[in-house]
Amino acid sequence: MRYDALLYKELEDKQVQCLLCAHKCKIREGERGICQVRENRDGQLFTFVYGNLIAKNIDPIEKKPLYHFYPGSRSYSIATPGCNFRCDWCQNWQISQMPKIMGLPHGQRMMPEEVVEQALASGCLSISYTYTEPTIFFEYSFDTAKIAKTHELKNIYVTNGFMTAEMLDMFHTFLDAANVDIKAFRDATYRKYIGGRLEPVLESCRKIKSLGIWLEITTLIVPGINDDIMELENIAKFICQDLGPETPWHISRFYPQYKLTNTTATDEKILNQTKDMAERIGLKYVYIGNVYGNENTKCKTCGQELIIRSPFFARIIGLDKEGKCKQCGSPMDGRGLGK
Repeated sequence: MRYDALLYKELEDKQVQCLLCAHKCKIREGERGICQVRENRDGQLFTFVYGNLIAKNIDPIEKKPLYHFYPGSRSYSIATPGCNFRCDWCQNWQISQMPKIMGLPHGQRMMPEEVVEQALASGCLSISYTYTEPTIFFEYSFDTAKIAKTHELKNIYVTNGFMTAEMLDMFHTFLDAANVDIKAFRDATYRKYIGGRLEPVLESCRKIKSLGIWLEITTLIVPGINDDIMELENIAKFICQDLGPETPWHISRFYPQYKLTNTTATDEKILNQTKDMAERIGLKYVYIGNVYGNENTKCKTCGQELIIRSPFFARIIGLDKEGKCKQCGSPMDGRGLGK
């Protein structure tokens, strides 16, 4: 389905420049951008993934992962094909890289109104734009989010953060929460393994935070690529100083995927060292992902357990109706925490 794209400008000789993500692709007539889902036809830019669902599920909010945004709730999660990155360790490469590998597939046609209807019927509290990179299906998520808001549904982006400030300015009124991947803290790593740059991701994180959108950060620690403790310390310092110590950081264990099937899983020792280091630096909430037993939330004042989690399930036990610790009265950072 061809649909008019937003956020681009016309150039000479029927070229266009896409202003949706930080690649800012200049696209000649008849060609597509890096994401392979936006095409220049006769000097106009079109998206070819509008309403083209490749995945939809009802997920626990903790799967995003978001641990401080309406914990224990469910999120109606959708994706179209495509991505503006090419990570060698992509966890969803079968759908994110599909347009680059074998062309744009036809998924299930579902218009924004239908997405909202199904989200409401399923009893979900939110809609998550996830699995692939939601920035590249911006028009679809934007229209869906606007309708969702009228029904008091929350909107969530699970994203690599490689969008433009113009995109966030346009979307932020309808966006309630985001989980952003900071995949490394070296620009060379982004260029070699990911197909992007570091600084635009950091700028997006700062802007998301400044716009009042609830933000959590994820870093998948890949052996031999981004597992240097000094690099991880720099990520922790960036989060603490630029985004605030209340910003949760999910450090996740890598398992062999996609082009890195010969790489070993992350050593749990590195994960634990990173968690200890980040807490010493001052981060209030650090979670180890993909390892059972590291997901509970404790009060950072008195140590009382506030939320107990098993895989993709959360039970609030230590918070009052105002989202404060029942034992010492300290507030827990986040949204929708009262009970």
